[in-house]
Amino acid sequence: MAAPAACTRFSDNYELKEELGKGAFSVVRRCVQKSTGLEFAAKIINTKKLSARDFQKLEREARICRKLQHPNIVRLHDSIQEENFHYLVFDLVTGGELFEDIVAREFYSEADASHCIQQILESVNHCHQNGVVHRDLKPENLLLASKQKGAAVKLADFGLAIEVQGEQQAWFGFAGTPGYLSPEVLKKEPYGKPVDIWACGVILYILLVGYPPFWDEDQHRLYAQIKAGAYDYPSPEWDTVTPEAKNLINQMLTVNPSKRITASEALKHPWICQRERVASVVHRQETVDCLKKFNARRKLKGAILTTMLATRNFSSKYDAHGRSIITKKSDGSQVKESTDSSTTLEDDDVKEDKLNKAGVDRSSTVIAKEPEEIRILCPNKTCSQLSTNSYGSARKQEIIKMTEQLIEAINTGDYEAYTKICDPHLTAFEPEALGNLVEGMDFHKFYFDNVLGKNCKAVNTTILNPHVHLLGEDAACIAYVRLTQYMDKQGQAHTQQSEETRVWHKRDNKWQNVHFHRSGVTGSSPFTFAHK
Repeated sequence: MAAPAACTRFSDNYELKEELGKGAFSVVRRCVQKSTGLEFAAKIINTKKLSARDFQKLEREARICRKLQHPNIVRLHDSIQEENFHYLVFDLVTGGELFEDIVAREFYSEADASHCIQQILESVNHCHQNGVVHRDLKPENLLLASKQKGAAVKLADFGLAIEVQGEQQAWFGFAGTPGYLSPEVLKKEPYGKPVDIWACGVILYILLVGYPPFWDEDQHRLYAQIKAGAYDYPSPEWDTVTPEAKNLINQMLTVNPSKRITASEALKHPWICQRERVASVVHRQETVDCLKKFNARRKLKGAILTTMLATRNFSSKYDAHGRSIITKKSDGSQVKESTDSSTTLEDDDVKEDKLNKAGVDRSSTVIAKEPEEIRILCPNKTCSQLSTNSYGSARKQEIIKMTEQLIEAINTGDYEAYTKICDPHLTAFEPEALGNLVEGMDFHKFYFDNVLGKNCKAVNTTILNPHVHLLGEDAACIAYVRLTQYMDKQGQAHTQQSEETRVWHKRDNKWQNVHFHRSGVTGSSPFTFAHK
């Protein structure tokens, strides 16, 4: 497709259709090219909200995508800059995520995994040949061209990709996803193309057994595993994997990047290029079953990631067992202590104190610095006194009002009103669940039936220090300290305090609470009025 003339407007060439996805500063919509009738996906970035640095990143992403043209890479066809918006026109890929497709297949073998990783390696090899390091290889960025059987795997999302000269190794900043980060990045050593191969090794391991090679609830321990290259092949699931497959993984997960296999070398590995002779064709049902669970954990990413981010401003950052739920690293960044999240971390300013402001972008999969932290600071205000700042004030007020209504339903024990405000599949972390993630309404209904609204004469709730984060047009997160005063049946006054974070999602023009996280209650009381 020819590059557009400088005066070309997007609407001259394309007709916008339905929305496909959304991030903090962008929306993806299907579009049709007027001259040909061909369908594409338009990523529309609101440049008014971007800082100069973010705009440079946008230009870098467009520049990189323009020079990458490969059957296994989502191709950029057009880039149009207008006054307040930048339009990136990509291939329309309709097959969804590779990992989701695998679990829907009737048959999946080691040979199928070989074919998948071959296509991923082909895309990575093309990137490396063109001086590009992706830096964010993970399942969320591996898509299928269509829903047809045998559709090509497409590598997507070059928002964190960088340009390198030859085999250049340098410190390009802390970037990647926790479970896929290479040892050299974690050690803050110079790095380059080998970081993508390490991530390919993690992906191949998952493709074969359905779970990752490095995993720990505690992120410090996770990073220690990765830096040491401490993974294994446990029985019985690995007993049926061929030695050649393990050999390729070993060469990809080599701690020393100078000794790690390259993309071009990996493509010549017998398990890849002699698949028919080497790779097993036995159906791997256990892998499919594990991969289903792995995918389910990844799908919780947005709500729990957002919760961890928003809660970072509170003084109390511990779960029911006193474990820290947020780690403040030596470089100033704060991230969730879990590998379940698909969170991508980025601190490419190199300065070690720069990543303490974090936001969510690119369809909730990326943590990166926002051009401006969106917050509401209202210490010592009651619900009715809350106000918002100038940015997105109307929508922020909506979130505050919905939170007020939800708390009112809790205070009065009105379960019917509570269920109308909450998603039926509401997920929650709270002390009563003893550190477990609970899903659905049954767990909460017990407290409505037996405790809430039944043991007090009067209740007053004060919300302190609320922070509202707007995540696109139809998602938001509110974090606050909740102070609850009430009189018990004996006429005694009690006060409770908890730190809470709620994730809201707008469906059918109606806000619903989809996830919440609540700290342990402080204050003396035999009742749990801060519950929910």
